[in-house]
Amino acid sequence: MPCYSLEGVIPVVDPSAYVHPTAVLIGDVIVGPDCYVGPNACLRGDFGRIVLQRGCNVQDTCVIHGFPNQDTVVEENGHIGHGAVLHSCVVRRDALVGMNAVVMDEAEVGEKAVVAACAFVAAGVKVPPRTLVAGVPARPVRELSDGEIAWKLEGTLIYQDLTKRSLRSMQEVRPLTGLDADRPRLQAPEVQSLIATKRG
Repeated sequence: MPCYSLEGVIPVVDPSAYVHPTAVLIGDVIVGPDCYVGPNACLRGDFGRIVLQRGCNVQDTCVIHGFPNQDTVVEENGHIGHGAVLHSCVVRRDALVGMNAVVMDEAEVGEKAVVAACAFVAAGVKVPPRTLVAGVPARPVRELSDGEIAWKLEGTLIYQDLTKRSLRSMQEVRPLTGLDADRPRLQAPEVQSLIATKRG
């Protein structure tokens, strides 16, 4: 992975974490145990510290940055969806920030809360625990059900499993030029989208 020290401060990655080779870590970045950092994610600890606690996932093309002397923290089992941007904020334990959402300076996403895809959490906003927020700017929609919170945790556990699968078997290869007749399927754990679980 592209990993850069700045003024002698070197990123820290726990050996049980997986950071994709195209992700970029700069300076004061701490990636904790069992974390997953996806392709083309950028964690730029060149001003403030970035901390990913145990079991977090930061998916592909996410950007995490912050102001000097402010930590940007994703607590245990935090789940940061594709393309999200976090800046000088805190995402509490078991919370989810949806795809292409933005969480701004000194905002706090409460424990087990969900920021909907494409939402904008303005600077200083405190998202209450167990609450769904959506929109631009993000506003509370409703309290999350126990089933929705369990679904979120299941998705996070799938990423923790992907961390292990990636550490075990991910490698750069040349693509095949044709489709094998007996092409295998990946052995990923079973998980459904939230809409599929509600339909079923």
